Amino acid sequence: MEDRITIIEGPPPVFEHIDDGWPLGLNEAPSYYGMALTRLRTFNGPALVERCHRAWNQNEPIYLHYRNEMGLESKVPILAIRASEVEEGQVLYLWVRNTAADPTLD
Repeated sequence: MEDRITIIEGPPPVFEHIDDGWPLGLNEAPSYYGMALTRLRTFNGPALVERCHRAWNQNEPIYLHYRNEMGLESKVPILAIRASEVEEGQVLYLWVRNTAADPTLD
């Protein structure tokens, strides 16, 4: 199974810090991790949502894989996903876990 959603082209994703609301309920872990939201344009939003649901149904993690501001490959765990249709096309909303490995998520 594919364990990631990969950004193939374009700039690195912009991560918005989350400190309230239902996404914090996803943060059930022995230690606290920050949460972030990013929005990505896509051509196959429902298929990517389904890929995440299949992984989670098998208790497997799934990651957002991208190049950071320095051009290095990075990945962060995806905790929730939603696809939406907007005037310009499809948009994915990804709620991810901030990890110490990627300080760009602060």
